[in-house]
Amino acid sequence: MLDHIFISVSDLTRSIAFYTAALAPLGIVDRVDYDGADGPPGHPDLKGFGCDGRIFFWLREGVVEGRAAHIGFVANGQAEVDAAYAAAMAAGATDNGAPAARLYYDPRYYAANILDPDGYSLEFVYKDWQHRP
Repeated sequence: MLDHIFISVSDLTRSIAFYTAALAPLGIVDRVDYDGADGPPGHPDLKGFGCDGRIFFWLREGVVEGRAAHIGFVANGQAEVDAAYAAAMAAGATDNGAPAARLYYDPRYYAANILDPDGYSLEFVYKDWQHRP
């Protein structure tokens, strides 16, 4: 299991607004700003996103590698996938695969794919077998 990930973005203000809108339908609504001066020398300022008291997705200003990363965010149902996709598109995303079953993976794999403003590949995904009691 991953604890956290950092990605570099070209415009922090734009990316904070984008991710605030795109991740909210998934319940990722907690935000933290970390002042790099509080860390070891050279630590970047970070803008974090998470839920339930756990911050796991961080932005930092820097060199953008765009498609060098693909990040999948867990949705709790198909409606959340649809809502996150719609919110991301409204916030300026580029379509990279509308919400639908990804039959080439599994008929129960439902996802939507977008590119964020810096070209990072994001996926909002619901796998029903991972949500059974």
